[in-house]
Order: sequence, then structure tokens, then C-alpha cells
Amino acid sequence: MTVTESTTAETSQLKSGRVVAIAGPVVDVEFPAGHLPDINAALEMTITVDGNEVTVVAETAQQLGQSRVRAICMKPTDGLVRGTEVRNLGHPLQMPVGDGVLGHVLNVLGEPLDVPELDQSKIDGYRPIHRDAPDFEDLAPKKEVFETGIKVIDLLTPYLQGGKIGLFGGAGVGK
Repeated sequence: MTVTESTTAETSQLKSGRVVAIAGPVVDVEFPAGHLPDINAALEMTITVDGNEVTVVAETAQQLGQSRVRAICMKPTDGLVRGTEVRNLGHPLQMPVGDGVLGHVLNVLGEPLDVPELDQSKIDGYRPIHRDAPDFEDLAPKKEVFETGIKVIDLLTPYLQGGKIGLFGGAGVGK
């Protein structure tokens, strides 16, 4: 089954699965027949740690066959047990976009790490982290400055859009 031939897209209702194996941040989840989530689909489970409920989001990395998928958890799995219910969210991990995220540090789940909460009035919505590349005709042949929203970086070492700054994180980028 390819990513485009989704069984979840064919069904109108997403079914929950159960954890069958745990190896650190990697979990194997079994779903009902015909309700296997896509590769890169977000999964959600609730773990009770010290009396507090913690929601753990995972991303489907591999379809194993026999109605099972292997997923990578984005938070620690302490307290996770086999048989825990896993909800298929039906979409990939998503990040907030818009002026509200400029100047903030976000984790892979789109949660801010430097403030308690983002200003939702400045958020233009959420987009999946896995998207197709833009069409060739939509690309601009000129160089544009990538605005980070961090004054020191934008003023002293402006970055070009489309470069490898984000990939290398500052190693050899002229700091």
C-alpha cells in the first residue's frame, strides 16, 4: 500500500488502535482491519504519570502489515503500557503559521517553548509538517531575506530563503 492509497481516506470514520509493543520512544500499534493510518499520520495516546494525564503524540513511521504500524513518540513514553488506546488523528503533525509564531521557539508539535501560549489572534491556521514541494513555476529566481523575527539575527546576520541555515543550525553560517 502506498501513501496515496490511504485506507483512512476511504473510510469516513477513524478507528482507534491499541499499543502492542513498546521500545523506548518507538511503539507498535494494532488497528482494526481496514483502518490502518497513513505514513506520517499523527497518533495520540493518553498516559497517566504521577496522577497526571499526559497526552503523547506519535507519528506513523512504518506500516508493518497485519494491521500494525510502527510510530515514533514525540514525548517520553514513561508510564505507557500495552493495551493503551491510540487515536488516529487523520492528519500529519501540524505547525501554527502566521505572525504569531515569529520570534518564538516551537517544538515539533507546534507548542511554544519560550512562552506559555501563542497569541491565537495572530495565528493564520495550521499546516502539516510534511508537504509537497512548490511547483517549479511558483519558485522565485531572486534572492530574498528570510525574516526570522529575531532582531539580532535579522539585523546582524540576515539569512537567505531556501538556504541550508535551518539544516545546519549555525555551523559554518558566518556567526
